[in-house]
Amino acid sequence: MSGFRVEVSRERVTLPNGRVAELDIVHHPGASAVVPFASEDEVLLIRQYRHAAGGEILEVPAGKLDPGDTPATCAARELEEEAGVRAGRLLPLGRTLTTPGFTDEVIHLFAAFDLAPTQTRHESDEVITVLRVSLAEALDWIWRGELVDAKSALALLHAARHVDRLR
Repeated sequence: MSGFRVEVSRERVTLPNGRVAELDIVHHPGASAVVPFASEDEVLLIRQYRHAAGGEILEVPAGKLDPGDTPATCAARELEEEAGVRAGRLLPLGRTLTTPGFTDEVIHLFAAFDLAPTQTRHESDEVITVLRVSLAEALDWIWRGELVDAKSALALLHAARHVDRLR
């Protein structure tokens, strides 16, 4: 099965214990997510409608890698498209596997600094509001269960842990 964002294949694999299993694997081109620092202690988040999640959720700007993209070029593009800012500096925070039990998707995490305003370029299926909040408030939203998107929570936690080193 193929879709706009993913492809699904059934694979026959030999497991480390010698058993053979048939697994359905969702293949994804990968993605990038970025924590944009609007000031020393403020970040930009987006509130985005996500049908599969049942409504609006809080996230960092993110999107899938297009053919020929590097993770950094993808992060820079998504930052402009979704948050309407261009990064003067884009620094890697690491990467995460979204759900390794059934997909090969990898999301590359970044922090962005020295932001300059541009125009948002939301895609036709994107309903997005940009929010400027303190990093402390964003972290509180994670602990209170208000920011539940895993890639965003991990990116914010990495950024908070390493913000002094990143600047």
